[in-house]
Order: sequence, then C-alpha cells, then structure tokens
Amino acid sequence: MADPHPDRSPREPGPDDLVIARPEGLYCPPGDFYIDPWRPVDRAVITHGHSDHARRGHAHYLAHRDSAAILRRRLGEDITLQTLAYGEVVTHHGVRLSLHPAGHVLGSAQVRLEHAGRVWVASGDYKLEADGTCAPFEPVRCDTFITESTFGLPIYRWPSQAALFAEIDAWWRANARAGRASVLYAYALGKAQRLQHGVDASIGPIVAHGAVEPLNAIYREAGVTLPRTFHAMDPVLDRAALSRALVIAPPSAARSPWLRRFGADLSDAFASGWMRLRGTRRRRGVDRGFVVSDHADWPGLMAAIRGTGAERVFVTHGSVPVMVRWLNEQGLRAQAFATEYGEEDDAPAAGEPPEVGDPQEGGA
Repeated sequence: MADPHPDRSPREPGPDDLVIARPEGLYCPPGDFYIDPWRPVDRAVITHGHSDHARRGHAHYLAHRDSAAILRRRLGEDITLQTLAYGEVVTHHGVRLSLHPAGHVLGSAQVRLEHAGRVWVASGDYKLEADGTCAPFEPVRCDTFITESTFGLPIYRWPSQAALFAEIDAWWRANARAGRASVLYAYALGKAQRLQHGVDASIGPIVAHGAVEPLNAIYREAGVTLPRTFHAMDPVLDRAALSRALVIAPPSAARSPWLRRFGADLSDAFASGWMRLRGTRRRRGVDRGFVVSDHADWPGLMAAIRGTGAERVFVTHGSVPVMVRWLNEQGLRAQAFATEYGEEDDAPAAGEPPEVGDPQEGGA
C-alpha cells in the first residue's frame, strides 16, 4: 500500500538501513562513513567534484581516481585522498564499497554498498546519455537506490546529442558569418567541456574563460579529446578571429568587463536544462537558450531506477514530492531524504529550482 504522505522523510531509520540521513549528510552506520556530506566529518565518500557534493573540511576523502585532480584543485593539494578505479572494491568495517560510472562529469560515480546481504546504491548526480567526456552511466543492481530528482518532472526531456550540437553549431556559424562573437555561458566543470567536445571546431576559434581552461587541462590529462582553446588576450587572435570565436564562459562572466574584449555586437546564449521552461531565456537576458544538462531528464530518471531493479527508492534534491508520489504509485517503496545539495550560482530566476553545479572559479 502506498504511503499516504509520500513526500515525507522517514522519521526513524530501520535496522537494515545501510544509509540514513544525519545533520552532517548521508551516513552509513555499519561502515561509519558519509556520502557527499555537507558538514565536516572524519570519512567522506565523494561522488564527484561539484562544490555541493565535495566540500572542504573532511579528514579523509575517497573518490574515483579521475576526480583526484579536480578535488585537489578545489579543496587543496594537502587533502587526504584515497582513490579507486570503477568497479574496484574496498572493505571498511565489513561494508564492501565500490564506485561505478554516473555519466555526470569526469570522475563522477555511483556508490555501491554491500553489507549482510543488503545492497544499496547512492547515485549522486547522473545522466544516461553518453557525451564523450566521462565514463557513461552504468545501471547497478541493488535492493535500495538513492536517486537525485533535479529534473524530476515529465516536462523535462532533453534533445539528442546530435540535435543539440546541430542547433549550437548553426547559431555559432551564423554569428561568425555576420562578424559577431558567440558567447555561451556554461558551468566551468563538466558542461563547458561537454560543449567544447561536441561543437564543430572548424567554424572558428574557441576561447575558454579563465575558470574553464584549468579544468580543460584536467580533462585532457585524463584522455578526453577537446579542441584547441585560446585565452581572450592570446596574441594569435586578431580582431577578425575574435569576431568568429565561440567563447565558453561561466555564468558569473555575464555583463562583466571581461566581455568587452569581444566587441559590443556579440551574441550570447545560456546552456541549461532550465531553458526547457518558457521565459527562462528572457529572464536570463540572453539571445538564445540551449536545452542541455548534465543531469538525467524525466525519462532518464525513470530508466535509471528501473535498471537497478530496486524495490525501495530514496529521492533527494529536486522535485522530491512529485517523484516520491509517482514511484509509490508505480508500486515501489519510495521516500525522501532531506539533503543540502543544489546550491550554486546558476539558479534560475523567479523562484525556479536550481540546477546542481559548481560555483565558478578563477578570473579572466
């Protein structure tokens, strides 16, 4: 029978729960560690490098090896960090722990926990469509699945990779022919690299903001193919070249003095899943909006949950009440976990919920 209050958090953890909600974050009692905690703890398992999931102050970190350079850049070179390959198993206090691809950003991982015959998976953030910049999502069979719900409403359905980049390339090409720079705002970690990887670099030079280029270097070092990028003051770029450029910049660069280098007649656009909502582009004050997210859309969320075979689902940050209610109606046992994920500087205007991401680093 469905829970008559499907949006409520469980009042008391059960004796068989491998993960419970505590003020510090999601806690594994038998293993005595946390997953993406938001307050300082002794042992933290980190799903990926975005700042709402990877925070300063923990005594010991464990993450996927491709997250190491990102975490050290963001949190400091001196953090105590243990890394694993995908599928590698470590046992801590009797809990078998392994990391599995989440398809979100470089090094992003789902956390599989096995103890006393129970298997739980905490997914962190994820998306299902492979984009060529990180290991693609893999479903992990489990009894209980902890899922995000950032875009947990049926309205959210993403275009295919091919359709998305055909649209972006057409916009960039038209601007280049008209002698206008094309400024595309995107998160510095993950989305910026995905966009650079997917566009047609023959259209013109690609200029990377100072918050983006250090992360480009980390992706390249991990073996991800990205086109050549330039900085705005690169001497090889004359005025004509800048007028054909695609400029990848964080949202914080909007209306900043840095943009003056590209002329007054530039065209700007915003890359976000929130562009699926009518009026978001206007509120952002940009010329174009491209529907692109590193989170799963509604069909992706449903497919991921089905792929686990889980009978019990905990829903975190996003459209939690809607998803919990829907999953209960489908015969699953669904409840909510209250978390502090989702804080970033790219929140939509007018009260729309924020998309999880990374506050931008660096300057010009």
